[in-house]
Amino acid sequence: QRHVVESGGGLVQAGGSLRLSCVASTGTFSSYTMGWFRQAPGKEREFVAGISGNGYSTSYAEAVEGRFTISRVNAANTVYLQMNSLKPEDTAVYYCNAQTMNVDYWGQGTQVTVSS
Repeated sequence: QRHVVESGGGLVQAGGSLRLSCVASTGTFSSYTMGWFRQAPGKEREFVAGISGNGYSTSYAEAVEGRFTISRVNAANTVYLQMNSLKPEDTAVYYCNAQTMNVDYWGQGTQVTVSS
């Protein structure tokens, strides 16, 4: 059914941590640039982190630099987002994106809520 599926969201207190997972079943996973995006109510979807197919290149939004880490395990068709030192402003629906040669796939999103 779905080609990209996120999980791992939840409710945490400020300063806590969560690890999001994204499993893709769209083809040759190691060929895909993967990314995490997020969208808060009433706001536009924004880039959070990205990682190249081989995992050697990563990029982060300034708002999460030093707190979030993106990684991937290609043998498991999985990309992770480790989120530490969470802040209330990190509250959003987090989406996984898989960039193939021909089309981008998006997951359904997983809710992350950070309480103050």
